[in-house]
Amino acid sequence: MSFAETFKALSDPVRREILTLLKTGRMSAGEIGSHFDMTGATVSYHLNILKKADLVYEEREKNFIYYNLNTSVVEEIMLWLKDLRGDNNG
Repeated sequence: MSFAETFKALSDPVRREILTLLKTGRMSAGEIGSHFDMTGATVSYHLNILKKADLVYEEREKNFIYYNLNTSVVEEIMLWLKDLRGDNNG
């Protein structure tokens, strides 16, 4: 994981909203796209940036692809930010 790619991915409000949607569980690209007024190609573009940053991963089931939030990367970012802030008590 590259923090540069991660923060680039998080800099866009649409991508942050996609992550918020995935917080409740996996979704297909169509389900994600139904929450936005944009083309399927644009949704795919945002999902690819999130995948490149390891913030989401995909699972294939038969003819469908489902996207999931990669919580381990989110936790790593949070730990890094907490350490940067100096909140560690140990």
